[in-house]
Amino acid sequence: MKTVRILAVDDHEMTTLGYKYILEDQEFSDITVKVDIAKSFDQGKEKIEFSAKSLRYDIILLDIQLFPSESKDPRSGVDLGLLAREVVPKSKIVFMSSFSDNYRINNIFQTVDPEGYMVKSEIDELSLKAMVETVVRQPPYYTAGALAAIRRRMSNDIILDKQDEKILYHLYKGINTRDIAPLIASTNTTVETRKRQLKSIFGVKNGNDMALIEQAKKRGFL
Repeated sequence: MKTVRILAVDDHEMTTLGYKYILEDQEFSDITVKVDIAKSFDQGKEKIEFSAKSLRYDIILLDIQLFPSESKDPRSGVDLGLLAREVVPKSKIVFMSSFSDNYRINNIFQTVDPEGYMVKSEIDELSLKAMVETVVRQPPYYTAGALAAIRRRMSNDIILDKQDEKILYHLYKGINTRDIAPLIASTNTTVETRKRQLKSIFGVKNGNDMALIEQAKKRGFL
């Protein structure tokens, strides 16, 4: 019987232990599961790099936010996903995150192109088992929230560049226009110009930023 080796990386140890106990206790038809855990970015990086020299992981489960919200450290699970793509390209990557907004999910699919994405509020014993069975045999695997975000973007005919997407996302997060420019290495004038263009693209006439955000959400960009 084949053993499927899984690495779960999350800064909340109880979360990774939960994945471990649930998956190792499941009865699969033709596989057994062994889960290794890492509770920090650095531990995850070390285990991924070491696996490239020994027994690689079949599946790597990654949380996106691996540092406290007040931390200034910019590294994330996305960085670990990109590392894994480089050093263990045959390992399957699944993100397990509380983030369910369209912008973040679609950005991850553009950069890492994972074999799965699970919104944490939708994870239970059945979905964890289904995820492993699907990712091992015929990926991808998405929970309902992640799949809805992907479908909304795929059905949309509006194409935006990265700068426009970042401006929309920062507006959505409540950041003032004057504070967005340094976040995207631009100028206030450029941000204002792009914002006017975005309102035109989304058909927002004489509307405020909230009207723009609502239209962007409907079209699957947020």
